[in-house]
Amino acid sequence: MPGIGWQAAAGLAGLMMLSAPAASDPTSASASPPASSPLSPPARAVFAYVADLGSDTVSVIDTRTNAVVDTVPVGSGPDSVAVSPDGSRVYVTDSAADTVSVIDARTNDVTDTIGVGDEPSRVAVSPDGRRVYVANVASDDVSVIDTRSGTVEDTIDVGDFPLGLAVLPDGSALYVANAGTDDVSVVRTATNTVVRTVPVGSGPTGLAITPRGSRVYVTNLTSDDVSVIDVRTGRVVDTVDAGDEPSGLVVLPDGRRVYVANFGSGDVTVIGTRTNRVLATVPVGDGPNGVAVTPDGSRVHVTNADTDDVSVIDTATDAVTATIDVGDSPTGVAITPAGRRDGHRSRSVPAAGPLR
Repeated sequence: MPGIGWQAAAGLAGLMMLSAPAASDPTSASASPPASSPLSPPARAVFAYVADLGSDTVSVIDTRTNAVVDTVPVGSGPDSVAVSPDGSRVYVTDSAADTVSVIDARTNDVTDTIGVGDEPSRVAVSPDGRRVYVANVASDDVSVIDTRSGTVEDTIDVGDFPLGLAVLPDGSALYVANAGTDDVSVVRTATNTVVRTVPVGSGPTGLAITPRGSRVYVTNLTSDDVSVIDVRTGRVVDTVDAGDEPSGLVVLPDGRRVYVANFGSGDVTVIGTRTNRVLATVPVGDGPNGVAVTPDGSRVHVTNADTDDVSVIDTATDAVTATIDVGDSPTGVAITPAGRRDGHRSRSVPAAGPLR
């Protein structure tokens, strides 16, 4: 298979290489958000936080307007993003600084910087918000951060080159995709111990879990497919072909579909979870890798590392309805939960340019 090989999964994480970004088209038409009914109450603010690997910033997008409303300087090589369950904090892995930046989502100020392992690539938050898990690709382990003290309380040895993290909805287990050993480590969170190792495809990179916690979907970068793990048995029960070099993925809140970003083919594969069959393929920008969904499941945001933008997919039509310019080489993306207070303040105009 032509491609960059599993080693370049770190490029997706901002650790080895990304293609040179293409120039944006200044003549592209702006996209307008859908008008809301005058009788409906104003929507709560929901923000997408995008790690701009090449510019050491996080772009903040108001998902109601598809506009960048803030740009937050963070550590060197920001790569992955996760939001606390209450929407109050945003955690960003600084892959070149071996740290995690903590952003106050109300003010968009960095309030803490926490040292972790070597070259942190992915981050996930426990459902109760008390723990943050960080995959460190160069030290082959996971740092466990206590969010109350802001310190690393434990380190878990996993497989080689961990590049994906996901926590079960009940918080009982953490799943870690190990790109170097072609497997997934299952960690019991009560003891921070690996209790099972599940072989999957070649170069596993991303993980997503269904809302009920019954299935884990794993993107395999170099075998161009997605493994489906049954949580109860700990076995792969299906394998679904995807595009070239699948990386990030997300399950919709209703659990019916999975959206997979294919880094090499510049598109998104849509998988139906009932049959594990491909329902659609959606062209996006170049080098798509990070994927996140709005709380209502209506839109999926995809970061395109090589075109420095974010594609917004309408899940009702599986069509791109907006393209938003952000910082250089965007990688990870996370979206705040519904119902958070809109106490956010803007610090700057969009540094990466207007909405296209």
